[in-house]
Amino acid sequence: MTCKKLTSGLFLVLLVVFANAQTIHIIPQPKQVEIRNGYFTMDQKTTITYNDPQLKFLAGYASQTIESLNKLHLPVKSSKAASLFPLSISLILDDKSKTATEGYVLTVSPTAITVKGTSSKGLFYGVQSLLQLIPIHGESIIPALEIQDEPRFSWRGLLLDVSRHFFTLDQVKKLIDEMVIYKFNLLHLHLSDDQGWRVEIKKLPELTRVGAWRVPRTGLWWDRQPPQDGEAATYGGFYTQEQIRELVAYASARHVNILPEIDVPGHSLSAIAAYPYLSCTRLPYKVNPGSKFYGIDDDALCAGRDSTFEFLNIVFTEIAGLFPFEYIHIGGDECFKGFWKKCEDCQKRMKDNGLKDENELQSYFIKRLEKMLQEKGKKLIGWDEILEGGLAPNAAVMSWRGMDGGIAAAKSNHRVVMSPTNYAYLDLYQGDPALEPPTYSLLRLKTVYAFEPVPHGVDSTCVLGGQGNLWAESVPTFRHAEYMFWPRSFALAEVLWAPRQERNWTSFVSRTEVQLDRLANADINFSRSFYDAIIIPSKDEKGNLLIRLDTEIEGLEIHYTFDNTYPDHHTPLYQKGEKLTIPKDADTFRVITYRDGKPIGRIITVSLAELLKRVN
Repeated sequence: MTCKKLTSGLFLVLLVVFANAQTIHIIPQPKQVEIRNGYFTMDQKTTITYNDPQLKFLAGYASQTIESLNKLHLPVKSSKAASLFPLSISLILDDKSKTATEGYVLTVSPTAITVKGTSSKGLFYGVQSLLQLIPIHGESIIPALEIQDEPRFSWRGLLLDVSRHFFTLDQVKKLIDEMVIYKFNLLHLHLSDDQGWRVEIKKLPELTRVGAWRVPRTGLWWDRQPPQDGEAATYGGFYTQEQIRELVAYASARHVNILPEIDVPGHSLSAIAAYPYLSCTRLPYKVNPGSKFYGIDDDALCAGRDSTFEFLNIVFTEIAGLFPFEYIHIGGDECFKGFWKKCEDCQKRMKDNGLKDENELQSYFIKRLEKMLQEKGKKLIGWDEILEGGLAPNAAVMSWRGMDGGIAAAKSNHRVVMSPTNYAYLDLYQGDPALEPPTYSLLRLKTVYAFEPVPHGVDSTCVLGGQGNLWAESVPTFRHAEYMFWPRSFALAEVLWAPRQERNWTSFVSRTEVQLDRLANADINFSRSFYDAIIIPSKDEKGNLLIRLDTEIEGLEIHYTFDNTYPDHHTPLYQKGEKLTIPKDADTFRVITYRDGKPIGRIITVSLAELLKRVN
């Protein structure tokens, strides 16, 4: 008896099928995956069908995305009997399905693919999982399986700061397209701050005529030169109301809510530059370009004059009409109250209302805003400083200064969104500062993955979810924004979607590497910092520098030098746990990571003097 020799093409196909069946590289990790026998081959005979008019956009979206992945054009057909078509991808809205609102069931068999759910949202997320199963190289062979999935949290957000640096409408749309791949459903737009006002308010035209523009500057934030007399303000931009409506519709079609933030009473210098009567001092200020001003220029709205609230009523009336999401973010953070202490109007307001200090004056301000928003059918959410002086009765809190503010709010039965700096601030360094563009502090990929939005002892029903925040002081371009978002937002996506017990760092790293290949194929920028070595300096009892090394992921070799040469696989190999002693007269340390005999991380070069500073 002899065996027939497999053709090379069929052998490769079987290898691909076997590899796909072994590992499903979906992010975020689905709740339940069952691998079955066989595979589905997508080709020119495959059709996308849908059984309800609500799914027409989704069917077209799926077809266009598949074509962008592998150049395969799949026709779209509407049919109430969608599930009966052979060799089809069937999108089935089924109100009798037992799936959650955002849940779905994805079934792949050798003859058909079905995505089923009770809502178009759930089907949208099922399609995202399906799209991640389609190989971007080679034949479109998908392993047979069934996925039953739903999110852990309803609020899965990312913040984009468009005030410090303006991002165009098309760039924000591109971010939405990237977000939904990983099942984020909320985009928080930071629309106003000291450095720019970014949304048209028709009854207050100076906000965009003046407040949207500042003098051009580069260089380190806070070290920049203030505006000079006669210097033209040419850097900035804003969104017209027509553009906002277009963006909201674009996001809505992809099941993304847009949360607008108008940051008050502090962080308001761009509004004050446009309308000087808004501040306590009423002085003429310029929009700040990134120079130091806190406690020097008056960037807080006056809480003592009714004209401030008349201004805000106009702003929030138009904002409420533009953004259908139930919440409006009012900021409330980092308000410098020094000018309030000197302001006769603010002090009179405090006396008339029995307010003992300026914190209670801010609480008065926020509570008045809450009533204003309620009259417009909106709910108020603010940063955790709105707790100071007393929380508005129905306000939701976004906790950024750690988790304590969120815990306090939740224990008072207020809704909470967790976005603490130590887990969710995406503007921080993600690797060694010697390699990264200048910013502050550090947030590694592995740390983000360890984020748990529901602290011990807190009622989980009070925690809406969480979000990652990308503040843009040091993010001047959209390409760099992508670099800061990905892959750390993969980790956030998994934290906010997947069951806590399903999280597994090793599995996540494997899936991340596949997803980064997909980002590269789509020309989306991202960071590879998690491959780099981690340098841990310390001192011995005599004050001498010691160095330990580590990596975020397992299986990497670390090679280093002290002799000013570049390390490679021939230079000393670091042994785990070892404390390196410094050769006499050495002044520079270099390190690189290898995997499977090839460099995978970047060479880090840092002076020993700098490492000593890090210890101090």
